[in-house]
Amino acid sequence: MDKLDRIFEMQAKLSARLGVNLKNLGEGEKIEWILKYSRALQQEISELIDSVPWKWWAKYQNFDEQNARVEVIDILHFLVSIAQILGMTPEDLFEAYQKKNDINHKRQDSGYAVKDKSDSREI
Repeated sequence: MDKLDRIFEMQAKLSARLGVNLKNLGEGEKIEWILKYSRALQQEISELIDSVPWKWWAKYQNFDEQNARVEVIDILHFLVSIAQILGMTPEDLFEAYQKKNDINHKRQDSGYAVKDKSDSREI
């Protein structure tokens, strides 16, 4: 078992403990959980932003690198939860990441001057 498999396994156990049944979710339940997790993800991103001194006008701020690392892990929790709600496996996530990464490199190679809405349809 690789590390991504283990992360998915741990997240499924936590979701079950929190009352999220990943099996047999109807469309409405999927939508509900995607929205809940997306909102939580937004909050975690805000907390990550608050870990760095982003207020250029304020001199009192400090970079809290340890907290930034914790927020990245919180973000990962919610991203994996969303992937699981969508029925994605660790293999699905890896393959989709790999395909999208290839697309992003091709976009950079071409100068990304034109948006091709169809280039990600195969993911």
